[in-house]
Amino acid sequence: MQDRFWLLALPFLAAAATAAPLDLETLRAQRRELAFRQRRLIMNNDGCDVLYFPRAAELTPQAFLDQRTTGLAGTRVGTISYCTISSGFSFFTHDTKVGSLLDRQAYDYGIQDQRRNVAAELVGQGADCLRLVVDFAHANGMEAFWSMRMNDTHDVAHHPDRPYLLFPPLKEQHPEWLVGDPVARTPHGRWSSVNYAIPEIRDLAFRYIEEVCTNYDVDGIELDFFRHLCYFPSTAQGGRASDEERELMTGLLRRVRAMTEDIGCRRGRPILIAVRVPDSTEFSRGIGLDVEQWLKEGLADILVTTCYFRFQPWEWTVALARQHGVAAYPGLSESRVSGETRFRRNSVPAYRARAVNAWFAGADGIYIFNQFNPKSPIWNELGSAESLLGQEKLYFIGYRDGRAGAYLKDSDHLRVLPSLMPGQGLPLKPGETRAIDILVGEDLAAARQAGYVPAVTACVEVPGLGDPARLTLTLNGQPAGTPSTTGDWLDFPIDPAHLRQGPNRLEFTLAATAAATGPEWPMHYAANALPAKPWTSDRAKPGVAFAEMREDGLLVADRGTASGDYFYYRYPWGKEPGGKAAFEVEMKVVSGTSSVIFGDGEAGDRLRFHPDHVHLHHSPRHRVELDTTDAFHTYRLEIDGADLVLFIDGEKRLEAPGALQPSPGRNDISFGAANSPETGEAIWKHVRARGGSGTFCNDFALRIQYHQP
Repeated sequence: MQDRFWLLALPFLAAAATAAPLDLETLRAQRRELAFRQRRLIMNNDGCDVLYFPRAAELTPQAFLDQRTTGLAGTRVGTISYCTISSGFSFFTHDTKVGSLLDRQAYDYGIQDQRRNVAAELVGQGADCLRLVVDFAHANGMEAFWSMRMNDTHDVAHHPDRPYLLFPPLKEQHPEWLVGDPVARTPHGRWSSVNYAIPEIRDLAFRYIEEVCTNYDVDGIELDFFRHLCYFPSTAQGGRASDEERELMTGLLRRVRAMTEDIGCRRGRPILIAVRVPDSTEFSRGIGLDVEQWLKEGLADILVTTCYFRFQPWEWTVALARQHGVAAYPGLSESRVSGETRFRRNSVPAYRARAVNAWFAGADGIYIFNQFNPKSPIWNELGSAESLLGQEKLYFIGYRDGRAGAYLKDSDHLRVLPSLMPGQGLPLKPGETRAIDILVGEDLAAARQAGYVPAVTACVEVPGLGDPARLTLTLNGQPAGTPSTTGDWLDFPIDPAHLRQGPNRLEFTLAATAAATGPEWPMHYAANALPAKPWTSDRAKPGVAFAEMREDGLLVADRGTASGDYFYYRYPWGKEPGGKAAFEVEMKVVSGTSSVIFGDGEAGDRLRFHPDHVHLHHSPRHRVELDTTDAFHTYRLEIDGADLVLFIDGEKRLEAPGALQPSPGRNDISFGAANSPETGEAIWKHVRARGGSGTFCNDFALRIQYHQP
């Protein structure tokens, strides 16, 4: 706790202190020192504690703080970065005169009926949410940052016929300031993003930041560019940002820096600037953010990287920060990987492993996003590599499965990191060895010196493998022990002496034996119950998008047209990219559109079912006229490289040579109903698939446990 006592001793963190004005040279010197102070953890609070306060509870300042903040006192959290919503752009829950106060109630929009928005109540009490958090942080020896989401689009669910809670008046009054509209949706990013090429938008963004820096005793501001990654119509339509567009954003950063310096000099204490951006300067430039230029010009003090997806090892973030004299904070966002069956990336052991890797890379601290339980042990344990010694950990090869290409066309190839997770499995062919690296920052020697005895297990999920002896595993060229089994998981004991601190090479070999001849359809769902793991599904919306068992099969329905109204079941089939595969479904269309979506991580398409025809989504000219509603039909699609052949009820009805086009995404197959603006219903009797001649590794976890003799 030595760093905690030092932190409490810093006079400029006392909110009540009156500091003398500073000259610019002195302010900049103090700012450089503050950027590298030992804050350990930055906790980002997304502000939903004010937006979704318990509806029946009495509101007091303490009751508000108790939701997410009070429990952080005395932990290794050095900075609370509080977001006052800014979703969508211009909506805030602090006392703003420049923006709009978000005073709407979620229950008026049919959501969160047990919660209430207390932003206006707190303002009426004379102490809004941001002021309360700032005062709490200072009273407990922590910094307080304000987090501004530069183009948050949680309001994308808005439609003129179905207004949404978070869609602000600004966007209703100025639809021409957006990159799209709710009907003509953009192929990349989200239509409700504001267009930063508009001078009024850049001016408003500046004034929102200026207002907070003027009226609140914040120690810094966080400019969160990751929520979300769309700033210009050029990128939303599939292009790249221009030099002129990048210069517009850099000009905004210059203006913000000058303003913070002016206010900092007058108040006698610097205002730090943290930027949260992707860990690829090429990607960032593509969407209009010239991050490297920002750092060259000294427009930021703290570099926070990653969120939905990650391109590089943490060493990249540290090296870029060191090059330009700023502090490096790897960002640990909550995992959204679906399809996990045994081990969870959102578990405490997984967060410990992620933190160890960040500290091993040389991080100055760690930024934590979308974790809000103030009683969680992570707020103490993740504060240093030393505090993580002897703790159980789960190391994964990938922690987030978001696609960069959803925001910038053809950008997924920029990822340097390997990936292995549900939906991005590792295909295994008989007689072949597949290699992949896993980063493990664990210091086993230090753990032993501290009296801990490690046990290491490589846990491999291989659905439908059958005989465990078919799969062998080596770590850094050394064979693992004989595995035990837990369901589809094989647990290989690993000699800790074979584990290195840093990159480790895993090699999987599937035996080329007669036993490799498996069933014709390794994946076979018969509609006698709802699909179970490893099947995963979208979140059901009762009466809108859902699935239910019927006497004649599984009804999957999408009866809504709002954003997010669709329902699919997904299975990680592990298809070898460019190889052979097939699926077969027996189903009957009830109405609208339903689909089977298939992909191998590199290429994919969807077979779409309409009441009067069937066609390929990306090649609509490949179409078969058919009454799909009169009876159950069996559809079988065979894939060989880029060539597709469709059989209906055993008869070849369509040949589509070269039709399978590159389409980076998940390695899985899914079936279900419609898309956000569409509706559709179908009844499914059977869904069968095979991803190739072998099998696949669906997930992998390296488990390190300790005991003391």
